[in-house]
Amino acid sequence: MASGVKALTVRPATHEDILAIRSLIGRYPQQLVQQDLPRPASFVVAVSADKIVGCCALQIYSRRLAELRSLAIDPDFIGLGIAKTLVERCLRRARERNVKQVLAVSSEAVFFERCGFSTFFREKTALFYDVPAKPDDRS
Repeated sequence: MASGVKALTVRPATHEDILAIRSLIGRYPQQLVQQDLPRPASFVVAVSADKIVGCCALQIYSRRLAELRSLAIDPDFIGLGIAKTLVERCLRRARERNVKQVLAVSSEAVFFERCGFSTFFREKTALFYDVPAKPDDRS
């Protein structure tokens, strides 16, 4: 971990976290949608020393489909596995809510493929994850 980094906690976001989440997402104006963010309850956050250093949202559209979105990591914390942890937590939430498939739209296809997503035909930015009916060893 980065020097001086305290233990990391991953937890559901609260309404009090929304300004920090918006600030973190705002660091990536070219990559992440800045408007119409999911509600705070859709987010999970990574916290170090009382500072939100990562966030990711699972926006559930129906029992059939949810979207993983607004994945952002503080630049000082990139490369520590936080993004993968946040994605796994969102996928666990999808499984708990009986969602069948999770969509991610991203230019980082390789990262999402390492998380179990796959591309759809020749699509390079839309990836899908089929949520297993039972918990598996990946959580």
